[in-house]
Amino acid sequence: MEKKSDFGGAAGSPRGDRLIAAVIEFCTTRAWIVVLVAGLLTAGAFNYVATHFSIDTDSAKLISDKLPWRQRDAAFDRAFPQGQDQIVVVVDGTTPELAESATAALTARLLAKDKLFKTVRRPDGGSFFNRNGLLFLSKEEVTRTTGQLVAAQPLLGSLAADPSLRGLMKSLSLALLGVEEGEAKLDDLAPPLIALSNTLEGVLAGTPRPLSWRQLITNQSPDPRELRRFILVQPVLDYTALAPGGEASDAIRRAASELKLDPPHGVTIRLTGSVPLADEEFSTLADGAAVTGSVTLAAVIILLWFGLRSIRMIVSIMLTLMVGLLLTAAFGLAVIGPFNLISVAFAVLFVGLGVDFGIQYCVRYREERRRNDHLPAALKAAGTGVGRQLALAAVSIAAGFFAFLPTNYRGVSDLGLIAGTGMIIAFALNVTLLPALLRLTRPSAERSEVGYRFLKPADRLLLTQRRLVLVFFGLLGLTALGLLPWLRFDFNPINLKSPKVESVATLLDLMRDPNTTPNTIDVLAPSLKAAAAMGARLSQLPEVAQAVTLESFVPEEQAAKLASISDTAMLLGFTLTPADIRPPPSDPENIDAMAETAKALRRAASGSDSRRPAAKSSSLARHVADQLDQVATGTPGLRIHASDALVPGLNVLLNQLRQALEAEPVTLSSLPRDLVADWVASDGRARVQVFPKGDSNDNDTLRRFTAAVRAVAPEATGTPISIQESSRTIVNAFRQAALWATLSITILLVFVLRNIVDVLLTLAPLFLAGLLTLGTCVVIGQPINFANIIALPLLFGIGVAFNIYFVMAWRAGARNMLQSSLARAILFSALTTSTAFGSLWLSHHPGTASMGKVLVISLIWTLVTALIFLPALLGAPKKATRPIGKTSVQPRGAEA
Repeated sequence: MEKKSDFGGAAGSPRGDRLIAAVIEFCTTRAWIVVLVAGLLTAGAFNYVATHFSIDTDSAKLISDKLPWRQRDAAFDRAFPQGQDQIVVVVDGTTPELAESATAALTARLLAKDKLFKTVRRPDGGSFFNRNGLLFLSKEEVTRTTGQLVAAQPLLGSLAADPSLRGLMKSLSLALLGVEEGEAKLDDLAPPLIALSNTLEGVLAGTPRPLSWRQLITNQSPDPRELRRFILVQPVLDYTALAPGGEASDAIRRAASELKLDPPHGVTIRLTGSVPLADEEFSTLADGAAVTGSVTLAAVIILLWFGLRSIRMIVSIMLTLMVGLLLTAAFGLAVIGPFNLISVAFAVLFVGLGVDFGIQYCVRYREERRRNDHLPAALKAAGTGVGRQLALAAVSIAAGFFAFLPTNYRGVSDLGLIAGTGMIIAFALNVTLLPALLRLTRPSAERSEVGYRFLKPADRLLLTQRRLVLVFFGLLGLTALGLLPWLRFDFNPINLKSPKVESVATLLDLMRDPNTTPNTIDVLAPSLKAAAAMGARLSQLPEVAQAVTLESFVPEEQAAKLASISDTAMLLGFTLTPADIRPPPSDPENIDAMAETAKALRRAASGSDSRRPAAKSSSLARHVADQLDQVATGTPGLRIHASDALVPGLNVLLNQLRQALEAEPVTLSSLPRDLVADWVASDGRARVQVFPKGDSNDNDTLRRFTAAVRAVAPEATGTPISIQESSRTIVNAFRQAALWATLSITILLVFVLRNIVDVLLTLAPLFLAGLLTLGTCVVIGQPINFANIIALPLLFGIGVAFNIYFVMAWRAGARNMLQSSLARAILFSALTTSTAFGSLWLSHHPGTASMGKVLVISLIWTLVTALIFLPALLGAPKKATRPIGKTSVQPRGAEA
């Protein structure tokens, strides 16, 4: 005759339990040998991990390159390799002149660093666009611009002959002389005086506001696009580093700093593009990870203390976890190679799931130790009682992970292989190393009940009000099912990134301008002629804003535009290129020039009619005169700042005008070689770039845009297509994984339980927990995305473990489940697992945080359905047994 434990285990256990008990007995009698072997394995694993650890941050490798759309992407990349792995340097200036001069200076500095950069290009600047920029305006705009230049000829001539602070003062004094003599009105000078006053105010306040000479000449605010320039940099990447493009990005920022290209000097430099996005993605993941990890570890240890009440058991579990984590990491590096951005999450999953085995074994050991104070016997009995459940749970969780292996989502399939193997390693260690460590640390004997006697009324309620409980959960499930039509799936990966990091914030900024959005589609045509025809066809689509080809860089109506430019050049040629240019002024000369101009301003103000609206202009003139006096009587440094705010932009404008008036006819054959290379491949195929109409970051807009373009050009590629194809690949991967996980675990349960009803009883709470998880996501407004969708297959693996513990105990005749040590083990296992997963919720990375959130939600519902719904669903045990805490006698060989 044999005694039974609180939840149905017996000494007369099936062969599997006896085998595990024999392994535990072997390890506990040779505890030092087991620990020594484990130590040697750990040392070897640690050395291997330390010498081979690396993370491949190339997100392109997360999805199989054998898929048709990935192959089309690769073909386009081979045709235009200069467009891949780029850093996009976005240069914003407070004036068009500052934006241009900063971009030119930074480009020149980067070109000198050829060891860090493969290519450095300006897609919107350089000699070609500087010379022919006017041709890309409409005929009306060219006429208006050239007319403004002719009207400004006196000013331009004066400034070109003396491009300095002194020259500016002389030019202003000359204009004021015309006011004094009645040839002009002071009101006519209001716009330039306002601009000069704003600049001087910034100089005096120590916050320079450079003068926009283009605005001064045209009397029009610059177009926002005139204030922004781009540099495309293709860096040399080091994929062995955690940030492959980090060195190149740092070099760009250092160069900008050395050139004083910063907000205090009117320039903002920001980096985006595929390289900074990937680098900052990892830095966001790592941001705060050490603090979060430490807090999580402390929380897990505290929970283990409340669950086990033994420092020695906690130390034994943590040592077992550490050994398992190192062995799993070494396995992953040896079999797969560098971790990717997804598979590196195996560590959190291993801790969260692996600790369950230790808790289950130790809680059962506590119960056995309370009943029998003989340590080796209690260790063996614990293995006899829960060995089969632990093995089945480990295999079930591993099956959930391995279900990802056949999918095309390589990032998760790698994670599945590593984490699935980790579960097997965790189980093996918890029936070998953990018992050996417990034998050596010798935890104290148990003196009190391990379960929760105070839950006796709850146990009674779950049986007496069984139907009511089942109806309640049934209604919950139906409610969740009704909410599913409102479940959102967000396939846009940009929403998984932190908008606070520079690369993402800059990208979102670019997306607001339809001319700079990266969400464009590319079509490869067999020739330039075919590309032009395709572009014309795509331009007619209502979802398309424009379709650009190489021919788009050949301006229309060139003859009329060139005639206007030529006439202007004849009038302004000698004006802009005077034979005699005065040398730079000395500081006393600048002081004298400012003093003279201040006097002229006051004379002009005194001569105006104060009864007319010109009184405002008079007040403005006196104010500017006062500002000039302050600068003139101030320190030499103040005048240098004034010159820096006024003169460089003037020189940029003069150079731009000289080049713009040298425009020549543009043909396909005269286009720059690097520009042609961006649009025509070496084999003659030509590119068509298609821009979406509407908000390019809106999922519905991108979906309609992609569908419309692919209806015309099925072989198209580009970011919108990659986003949506990636979403299909990932969703299909999880569908496959869910199917394989369900199938494999069901087969496993059928094989072990040998009763289809018991299998359904085990699986029912899982499907209910899944429904409740998705319903909760709808209620709290949490969309399902590429990151948090992993919670659903994991829910299956974790939940089946909890349910297996209860169903097998119920099959063995256990009663009063909530009072048992099994419920205690499941509760603290769920709490420690949710704590580990909750650390992901605290991540600064939105995608990782959403994964942690959904994992915690799913775990809560899994725990609720396991502890409340499942006992009510099971009802009274299949065969009578003693109440909790009593001993019953059964024939030897009875089912455990």
